[in-house]
Amino acid sequence: MRTMFFTQAVDNALAQAMIDDSRIILFGEDIPLMRRNLLVRFGPRRVRGTPISESAFLGVGVAAAMAGLRPVVEFYMVDFLAVCMDALLNHAAKVEAFSGGKWTAPFVVRAPCGGGYGDGGQHEQSLWGWLAHIPGLTVLVPSTPADAGGLMLAALQHDGPVIFLEHKLLSETWLEFLGSGARHTVQFDIPAMGTKGVVPKKWVPVPIGKAVLRRAGSDVTIVSVGVGVHRALEAAQDLVLEGISVSVLDLRTVSPLDKTAVCEAVAQTGHLLVVDEDYEGFGLSGELSAVVLEAGISCKFARICTQSTIPYARQMEDQILPNKKRICASVRQLMQ
Repeated sequence: MRTMFFTQAVDNALAQAMIDDSRIILFGEDIPLMRRNLLVRFGPRRVRGTPISESAFLGVGVAAAMAGLRPVVEFYMVDFLAVCMDALLNHAAKVEAFSGGKWTAPFVVRAPCGGGYGDGGQHEQSLWGWLAHIPGLTVLVPSTPADAGGLMLAALQHDGPVIFLEHKLLSETWLEFLGSGARHTVQFDIPAMGTKGVVPKKWVPVPIGKAVLRRAGSDVTIVSVGVGVHRALEAAQDLVLEGISVSVLDLRTVSPLDKTAVCEAVAQTGHLLVVDEDYEGFGLSGELSAVVLEAGISCKFARICTQSTIPYARQMEDQILPNKKRICASVRQLMQ
């Protein structure tokens, strides 16, 4: 076994896949700089920079995938998908259904997501609920280096469009590039367990659509993804001192959801708390409550989500985003 940082693990798994499959190419803005290790290893024909036009290079990615390649199309942040959604919503997500399975678009959109580093509401959204709402898209949100590498490998082997999201607080590259830079006065609450960890000697795919139980508990089930998993684990460790036993389920995949794992976990505790950094309305938290109720499981339910536009000011931002204090308070209320 070996240890790696979060983004290092993703790039390492990507390199392994590129060795095995010459169809995999990588492109996006500043990619020769951001992925320079891959550029040196695989050359400029497979690791390419693009103009600053998300609509253009995402459209190229869809067409290249339909033509037989397996592109990884990288964005500076998931927020920028807003300027090029037609290629994703009306083409990549629908080409297999509209062609009766004769055409597919196997490519990966790789993008950082999430807040907590002081960059405002246009650059810190999560948006996995918005993307998972679209039939035909697979949405992955890993929370550890091991899952990040394994899910990237699974995404590259998947025969359809995949959105691969890396939370910036977990990514050593993106946090430095977008978060800190020359701002020495800004503080970040970085979950150490998610930024660096043990990874396999050789990457194997992590199954898409399979959640993992990060902590077992008997009183309350917390379901989350990304950084929210680590906030939940921190809260669970504090709550055990109060005699409250909390289980933490890491979805890893937002679409397709592991409904079986969610229902089994909630059935054991009878209490469900969803910790979701994405927007509350019409999102993942409401979908999870529907999954449980449709399975005939009775439970007390609460959710901690982002309820409004994320402010630029760091102190206000921390109040808006899910955090340990809010999680502990919600669990205590559920137990009343």
